[in-house]
Amino acid sequence: MLAGAFPGTSLRAAEKEKAGDTILLTIFLKHDQSKSLAEIQKIQEEQGFYKAFPPEGTRIVSWNVAMGIGQIVTLEVPASKLRDVNVALEKTAWKAFRTEYYPTYDLYPIIKDKLANPALAK
Repeated sequence: MLAGAFPGTSLRAAEKEKAGDTILLTIFLKHDQSKSLAEIQKIQEEQGFYKAFPPEGTRIVSWNVAMGIGQIVTLEVPASKLRDVNVALEKTAWKAFRTEYYPTYDLYPIIKDKLANPALAK
């Protein structure tokens, strides 16, 4: 929707609507322990992993290594880009990793006051 396209709309309302269209997507790139790190990195390079992932229009929120599991990537993804994330991983991560996807959300803003003041948790 264009800001100002309807009476009473504003740029801020349009921005909030657009921001509401994003989800957090946590992706587990599970290591295949039958392959060495060098073999995994070679597959990633050959398949163009870092050229395709993350897709344009998405934002990396975090990218961590969980030892013994693999890499855990959380992306902010507009709903319209969900397919692009899936295809990028299918084309460039498979063979190097097993993948798992989890829609997630940030609980911290909801519980931060309770953590700061345990009396509120009662």
